[in-house]
Amino acid sequence: MAKLDPTKLKDWEIAEEAQKNMKTITKVGEDLGLEYEEILPYGHYLAKLDYMKILDRLKNKADGKYINVTAITPTPLGEGKTTTSIGLIQGLGVLGKKVMGAIRQPSGGPTFNIKGSAAGGGLAQCIPLSDLSLGLTGDIDAITNAHNLAMVALTSRMQHEANYSDALLAKKGLKRLAINPKAVEIGWAMDFCAQALRNIIIGMGGKMDGHLMQSYFQISVSSEVMAILAITRDLEDMRKRMGKIVVAYDNGGNPVTTADLEVDGAMTAIMSKAINPNLMQTIEGQPVLVHAGPFANIAIGQSSIIADRVGLKLADYHITESGFGADIGFEKFWNLKCRASGLTPHCSVIVATIRALKMHGGGPKVTPGVSLDSAYTQENIGLLEKGVENLLAHIEIVKKSGITPVVCINHFHTDTDKEVEVIREAAKSLNVQAAVSRHWEQGGEGAVELAETVIEACETKRDFRFLYQDSMAVKDKIRKIAMEIYGARDVSFLPEAEKKLQAIQGNQELSKMGLCMVKTHLSLSHESELKGRPKDFIFPVRDILVYQGAGFIVPVGGDIKLMPGTASDPAYRHIDVDVKSGKVTGLF
Repeated sequence: MAKLDPTKLKDWEIAEEAQKNMKTITKVGEDLGLEYEEILPYGHYLAKLDYMKILDRLKNKADGKYINVTAITPTPLGEGKTTTSIGLIQGLGVLGKKVMGAIRQPSGGPTFNIKGSAAGGGLAQCIPLSDLSLGLTGDIDAITNAHNLAMVALTSRMQHEANYSDALLAKKGLKRLAINPKAVEIGWAMDFCAQALRNIIIGMGGKMDGHLMQSYFQISVSSEVMAILAITRDLEDMRKRMGKIVVAYDNGGNPVTTADLEVDGAMTAIMSKAINPNLMQTIEGQPVLVHAGPFANIAIGQSSIIADRVGLKLADYHITESGFGADIGFEKFWNLKCRASGLTPHCSVIVATIRALKMHGGGPKVTPGVSLDSAYTQENIGLLEKGVENLLAHIEIVKKSGITPVVCINHFHTDTDKEVEVIREAAKSLNVQAAVSRHWEQGGEGAVELAETVIEACETKRDFRFLYQDSMAVKDKIRKIAMEIYGARDVSFLPEAEKKLQAIQGNQELSKMGLCMVKTHLSLSHESELKGRPKDFIFPVRDILVYQGAGFIVPVGGDIKLMPGTASDPAYRHIDVDVKSGKVTGLF
């Protein structure tokens, strides 16, 4: 394949050209050492993997090196975390290493909104792009359907209990659950950014049209079902977790679960194929697993434990991706995912861009769809030096886990040598190496320095430890994250959150669960406008959700929404299909 110029071609154009030279998915599997029956093809270039057969066959094989990719606090444009993950995979491939990675499946919300797909970019992409971006093998559809089936079961049960006597319910083999319509804990799910559905009324009409009540939609990837897919170890574990999902409370304040509604088996059946990770490839032919979803600000935002377990058995180096900055994505990887998996990372890569650090130093507002101010495209050492505090905060967060971070300077062609040196010196002040990577422009060849630095970091001594113990009070866990990770002075709890905390603390099982914090990704704090390294702020917790199936307590901080909104210039305006060839155009 002729060398492509990402400064002159759009990502989808590069992907389309690269796809002409793709390996078949069976060839990708054969190169990994997979056996025929372990590959479950979806056409010529996609497959699911039978993870149980792979893990059983390789159970005595030692795991490879485990590498996490996280980032600094991003601009609204993102700082290329997936692009860096793919670039690092390609860079290790250039060095002759047996490598694979696990990235998260793009959500339809960002794909059709302002951010676009999450396939990487430039010469560091996962392909085929249109399949990855437009539903893949149906995992998110399965999550949406399983989630909504729980709501169908709940709302229909509420209607029937309102209309039927105890005797008639008993004839149908049902026991009255006495669901409190003001204590329904879940809403509906769809995988678009639809702000008009954040608050809705359902059940309008007659008594046969359901129970009249307030409800809402959340984006599918924030569903507890997605969290379960990310955190589960196998189908048996998923089946148990699915039955523990709390959908509502009864009039006595007792939880009503999916098992009480007898819908958990059907939900698991919908998810029974989605549990197998998806196999794809980089544009340079290295294998990539795609499993679970994004949005670490409102969800766990991790590639799945199953994908990581498979990758660690099949490769010598396995790269896994976490959402957004180290304050939320890495923190959840560290204290939730690693706790559930028992896996210990060897290294974490912190992706940083000069433009983001300039923004944190007080640079002009960065707005998607609007050209960058010249402060970001011309040398400005003053802004950069002020913004470096944000990078230092993220380095310190990763170091608290006891593993070695590496700073990846995701290089843009407008960055200068002097600006790069500022970042290197900042990292050096905390005894951390920084590597320049030009993977977007040069592919794997441009990521060799990063790959070599990561290999070296993987050999350093680890002293991995969690931030908090299970036995700590939930309120103390929240304070520890807010104060030690975000930099808050203290935490305040709104009355609704305080009330729920008291109930949780009285439940021995719930009180031992980990925290899946919900807050903005655009600041270390709860306020997106506070850039750099905010200090002396009070972190407000307005609500507490219980994801009993996933095993999380979910504190909601600030005014963040579980359903994002679509912007005025969304990506779907530019997406189309060539009716003669069937090729999708305009994805980014």
